[in-house]
Amino acid sequence: MKRLKNRFRGLYWRHMLVTVGMVALTLLLLGASFFSLSYNYARDQKSEEIGGRAKILSQLSVSYLESGRYLDMEELRNDRDFQQLATFAAAVSDVHFLICDTEGHVLLTTDSQLEGRVITMPEEMTCEVMAEGEAARRDDLDGLYPNRRFVVGVPAVSPNTGIVVGEVFAVAATTSLDSMWQGFIGLFFLTAFVVLMISFMASSVTTMRQIQPIREMAQATRQYAEGNFDIRMNDYGRGDEIGELAASFNNMAESLQQTERQRREFIANISHELKTPMTTIAGYTDGILDGTIPPENERQYLQIISNESRRLSRLVRRMLDVSQLQVMDPLRSGSHFDVCESMRRVLISMEKKINDRHLDVDADIPEEPILVRGDNDMITQVIYNLLENAAKFAREGSTLYLGIAVMDGKARVTVRNRGDTIPAEELPLLFERFHKSDKSRSEDKDGYGLGLYIVKTILAQHKEEINVTSEDGVTTFMFSLSTE
Repeated sequence: MKRLKNRFRGLYWRHMLVTVGMVALTLLLLGASFFSLSYNYARDQKSEEIGGRAKILSQLSVSYLESGRYLDMEELRNDRDFQQLATFAAAVSDVHFLICDTEGHVLLTTDSQLEGRVITMPEEMTCEVMAEGEAARRDDLDGLYPNRRFVVGVPAVSPNTGIVVGEVFAVAATTSLDSMWQGFIGLFFLTAFVVLMISFMASSVTTMRQIQPIREMAQATRQYAEGNFDIRMNDYGRGDEIGELAASFNNMAESLQQTERQRREFIANISHELKTPMTTIAGYTDGILDGTIPPENERQYLQIISNESRRLSRLVRRMLDVSQLQVMDPLRSGSHFDVCESMRRVLISMEKKINDRHLDVDADIPEEPILVRGDNDMITQVIYNLLENAAKFAREGSTLYLGIAVMDGKARVTVRNRGDTIPAEELPLLFERFHKSDKSRSEDKDGYGLGLYIVKTILAQHKEEINVTSEDGVTTFMFSLSTE
């Protein structure tokens, strides 16, 4: 029962009930309005038609009523001329007439079922005829008829004196009108049922097309919550909002899958990077404590332990730097700085490392300042990491190039070295976390694979890109900065 109740609370049934309810309400209001207006119009037309016939007979009856010869119904009925006149009028009009005196006493009736009976019209109708000049209603005349009929009463006014000498009532059955409207009601309900069924089926198909992708998304999100990011949405070839939502959902899944893959790779890489120095530190420490390492060699291994501890500290610090860079917004302040001055400072700070590898430097840095938009310290870090990487992998005794040029509103910084050619398939991997090129190309074994990743992260924060090429032993890194 609870599952059934929850099912009817679903979006499908809510949409269905709202749609069908609105169609049903619209049909009901339209049907009621049309029935009321048309029925009132037909009734008024019927009353006007009967009233017109009653007025004609009243005009014909004046000469007989104003003479005062007729004291009761029997005398008026015996008047053959008047009787023929009334009967003919009733036959032609398809109504029955009741001819009365001014007090409502029936003197003559064309309805054979009422012959021989003493009949008095309801007082309120006779008073209304005398006061208003006409009375029209549906009435059974105080039980005179078994069901209600159209009754219209008019006065018989003498054209000579203008005095009311009697009243004429026309009575017509409502059978034809009632039958017509009963047929109309049956036809209306049949039409309403067909329209409701069509709207139900159309709404069911439309709603299902809208609900099905949402159900798939709900099922996919449950899979994502369990760590399965391989599920993809079917866009059904739709170009509407649902199709756009499905495409965005798949893009989100791709991003989540990539993030999860990067997270696992990050954990695996960081575990590997941390395991090596920690194993070295623990092994040599245990060797000193248990006497495996002779006392005369303890200083040498303590130095190794100290170096590994510092390397471990630098690795953790680099990881913290990466985390901080990912949440910074260097363009928020909109400040500008001289990138040429930053490049000169980096060259000065790198002097010892460059000299240790016996490298020459070809610096193409203009004397005039070049103002770029961004964070000075972060861009300086980019230049330093690129130049340090270039010095590390440059062939000893070769020349490093560091230059800058302004093109199309962008300052383009270039760092180039000469060494081993980097394979083309490895170029896209250079900027990933913990990626290392072949260490045999460098005497420096202390890299963590984070330097170029930091470079790419900083430039991404500045909404800039970096490109790398490597051909014939010449590797070139080039990135741009906005001068606006």
